[in-house]
Amino acid sequence: AAAAASAGFRLTAVRREPAVRLQHGASGLEPLAWSEDHRVSVSTARSIAVLEQLSDVHSGGQDMVIHRTAVPAPATACTLKVGPKKEVAECKEKFASSVDPTVSQMFMLDRVFNPEGKSLTPMRGFKYSSWSPLGCDANGRCLLAALTMDNRLTIHANLNRLQWVQLVDLTELYGERLFEASYKLCKADTPCGELGDFPEFQRRHSMQTPVRMEWSGICTTQQVKHNNECRDVGSVLLAVLFENGNIAVWQFQLPFLGKESITSCNTIESGISSPSVLSWWEYEHNNRKMSGLIVGSAYGPVKIIPVNLKAVKGYFTLRQPVVLWQEMDQLPVHSIKCIPLYHPYQKCSCSLVVAARGPYVFWCLLLISKAGLNVHNSHVTGLHSLPIVSMTADKQNGTVYTCSTDGKVRQLIPIFTDVALKFEHQLIKLSEVFGCVRTHGIAVSPCGAYLAVITTEGMVNGLHPVNKNYQVQFVTLKTFEEAAAQLLESSVQNLFRQVDLTDLVRWKILKDKHIPQFLQEALDKKIESCGSTYFWRFKLFLLRILYQSMQKAPSEVTWRPSHEDAKILISDSPGMGSTEDDQEEGTSKQASKQSLGDTGKGVDIDDTAEDSLHHSSDTGGREPMVEKLLEIQAQIEAVEMHLTREHMKRVLGEVYLHTWITENTSIPTRGVCDFLMSDDGYDDRTARVLIGHILKKMNKQTFPEHCSLCKEILPFTDRKQAVCSNGHIWLRCFLTYQSCQSLVYRRCLLHDSIARHPTPEDPEWIKRLLQGPCTFCDSPVF
Repeated sequence: AAAAASAGFRLTAVRREPAVRLQHGASGLEPLAWSEDHRVSVSTARSIAVLEQLSDVHSGGQDMVIHRTAVPAPATACTLKVGPKKEVAECKEKFASSVDPTVSQMFMLDRVFNPEGKSLTPMRGFKYSSWSPLGCDANGRCLLAALTMDNRLTIHANLNRLQWVQLVDLTELYGERLFEASYKLCKADTPCGELGDFPEFQRRHSMQTPVRMEWSGICTTQQVKHNNECRDVGSVLLAVLFENGNIAVWQFQLPFLGKESITSCNTIESGISSPSVLSWWEYEHNNRKMSGLIVGSAYGPVKIIPVNLKAVKGYFTLRQPVVLWQEMDQLPVHSIKCIPLYHPYQKCSCSLVVAARGPYVFWCLLLISKAGLNVHNSHVTGLHSLPIVSMTADKQNGTVYTCSTDGKVRQLIPIFTDVALKFEHQLIKLSEVFGCVRTHGIAVSPCGAYLAVITTEGMVNGLHPVNKNYQVQFVTLKTFEEAAAQLLESSVQNLFRQVDLTDLVRWKILKDKHIPQFLQEALDKKIESCGSTYFWRFKLFLLRILYQSMQKAPSEVTWRPSHEDAKILISDSPGMGSTEDDQEEGTSKQASKQSLGDTGKGVDIDDTAEDSLHHSSDTGGREPMVEKLLEIQAQIEAVEMHLTREHMKRVLGEVYLHTWITENTSIPTRGVCDFLMSDDGYDDRTARVLIGHILKKMNKQTFPEHCSLCKEILPFTDRKQAVCSNGHIWLRCFLTYQSCQSLVYRRCLLHDSIARHPTPEDPEWIKRLLQGPCTFCDSPVF
């Protein structure tokens, strides 16, 4: 039985192109992090490289489509605020020239006191990065908290997809708070010493030197309005662990826009000496949510610290700290992951805490029963011969991945028993996938489809490489069948949030040039039995990929100048026996080299069905290909029309519910109603009833849209654009179907649709409609 169970968990890792080469070496602990919105952050010596994975339906290339940006390191060194500038300068000069070598050497060699380096090399690069949950920035995506080597903690947002913007510098804000409080955490604290005393100088630095920071999940707080009404406001917490063991918990109102979105900042004393790592513990039991912070020490202990969340609905906290591991065994805690799971035997939710301690994995199972909080813990040994340098976890099924520098990754699968749990583990040799490599960090994608790995060259013939080339490489962790099954049974029902799974499906269809029969049948059954538009969007995605797979890629890149003249000269030169066949072979080789060397997007193919015919072979396969492409195109248009009609019904429902008279809305209600009813073959009773109610409310009035250039009426004949009688063309917003009569509008991530910007005159319900994702691909709108 054990052999059968282990055989069922057998994993086949496959390399996924492209490998992305980093411009600078990886830096810090846990240099890789993968966000919920499918962006990989890589901490390097000069910047944070951000690789965004896209499942592009407009690309026919089989490689992963990666959009690359970067968060640059600050140009100036960060100096912690420990007192007035003049006094600090005098103290630094005093300590540097002290006759006591224990003071002068400790001061000169401490990089917290001297971040700019002087005689030492300057501290450049990033120590750690952490992604917030989905839905925190102005676009509803993830924020990035970045900690530099010289202890500057900042929060960044990527609002226009090309540039990262720093929203706030938390190190500066926290230093100002401590300065105003005279470096006392509470009023009852004893007065602090003089800055000229070296221990006090050290204390003020250690109480604001960040070690790690981690985001909580999104929680709900209540805000009292001017008319004494309460409204729910989303908020998120950022816990920052400092060198002296204190934890600052920042509370931010969502969407986070900058300094004005900070609600509060509370400092907690953990009591742990030499803290090394931090993680949130969030547990739900009988609809009661509990939270705490798991703190690990460089000396070995691990414990949960209670966090009292004021004004947060439905949250409770521990009464006192819970010690998970108390031995001072000198095994430093390098990484902690907390995974919520369901206990099949106890029939309740539980938390699995895993921590990397040297070459071992410490685990702890926490569950609440009638007897109170039950804690089971143990270690998993014999995994690695070297210390674990990176650990990541798939939070959907609890699978944990660990790696050491020798290129060996372990997959640990938790299996529940009557008492606690055990781990099935297997070895993934990256040398079999990438060749001989050294590994510096790993991260698993949100749905567990891919593993990202930072690699450099390993030893060749017993010798280390002269130069290190840092690369981010990708390995598949799931098969196509597993990805398809997970997409069909998804509880999220959002294609954008499952990009890693859809990319595996895309890869398979582009390779095989057909949709597998089992997937088509299962999807058709889901569409028949369930009214969710998610399965229609999934079907549209499959058809679009199938259409792209039928297209033939151009033999040469269109933007690159041709070198036909040079080829003619070479072939005509004496002594060269080049034939036309050889020239064609060279051209194809050049094109293939170009496609392999491209680490970004694959070649975008916008050929229509008719254009692709010119590339097809002349062996009589033209007519079937024409029919096939036209058939797929017709299916795509039918699915798009179904999704458009479903969204139109939703918009009309909002219009009916939120307007006393339809004159108050700028949405072309009459045009949308006429468009829905124009097709005689469309017979939807829900739509007919809704339109009947709306037309009754409108009382034969039309309230048409007018062209802003010539004041002519804009008829609603097309869902994508509006054309007036004078030929002025305006694009239509796919979220509200209003004409976008401005030069600035938004586009969805995959460029499927456009949407207008909200205006101050828009009521709340229209602003809420404009916050929605694309109706075709679920991607956010920028």
